[in-house]
Amino acid sequence: MKNRNLKRKLLQIPILLLFIILAVIMLLPIIWMLLSSFKPDNEIIRFPPTLFPSAFTMKNFIKCTQRIDIWVYLKNSFIYSFGATLPSLLVNTMAGYAFARYDFKGKDIIFVIFLATMMIPFQVIMIPSFLEVHALGMYDNYAGLIIPKIAAAYWIFMMRSAFSGLPKELEEAARIDGLSEFGIYARIMMPLIKPALVTLIILSVNGNWNDLLWPLIITSNSKMRTLSNGLALFVGARTIEYGAAFAGAAISLIPMLVLYIFGQKYFVEGQATSGLKG
Repeated sequence: MKNRNLKRKLLQIPILLLFIILAVIMLLPIIWMLLSSFKPDNEIIRFPPTLFPSAFTMKNFIKCTQRIDIWVYLKNSFIYSFGATLPSLLVNTMAGYAFARYDFKGKDIIFVIFLATMMIPFQVIMIPSFLEVHALGMYDNYAGLIIPKIAAAYWIFMMRSAFSGLPKELEEAARIDGLSEFGIYARIMMPLIKPALVTLIILSVNGNWNDLLWPLIITSNSKMRTLSNGLALFVGARTIEYGAAFAGAAISLIPMLVLYIFGQKYFVEGQATSGLKG
């Protein structure tokens, strides 16, 4: 028995080493970006490159705050990311719950139509979406940024998968106890899919936080720009301000890193279980 356990542990060593190597490869660009934010520009583009700066400097962060209104852009990014994500929790979970737990006429056809929209690139609907937002008077404000991003076929599909895995006996018992349909959804079902909800929050916030194209299309006022738009200003046609761009990217990374650290346990569980049942 001891020999068998020893062999199993010895076999795990190469696998662990492989995972460590892969983790280092994946983290290397992030480490490079963080360290480069403390380098002067001439050292960033030096060849052969060096990983660590010869002397740490905060000039890039000072330059970043001077060149762009980074705190306004951060505020806009927070409003856009969380403003679109929080309503999507209600809209997409309710849609997913209806598709998973109720039988109604045309359910399968409607669901297939929803899934079909996932195959349409955003660039195809970009101009019609802009015209619609402009016609509704939501151009260049938070409503135009947030409302079109609330509902998404992918989130509905994920929520449907999460709700489909729950036993029907829970609903039946709640109905016998006199709980309303919304009460069953909110008080019984929602707490049971917490990993899927955390996954939705993390992926949605991260996607909106890094979104460059939609805020660029739907806003023209510099005070409405998000941080992704602001960082794009460091890359010009003839010059690139590497140090300031790296410093801004480092600042942009911190909120998403904190969000993932607090939600990574549920995120991993949600990714492993949400898409297994269709």
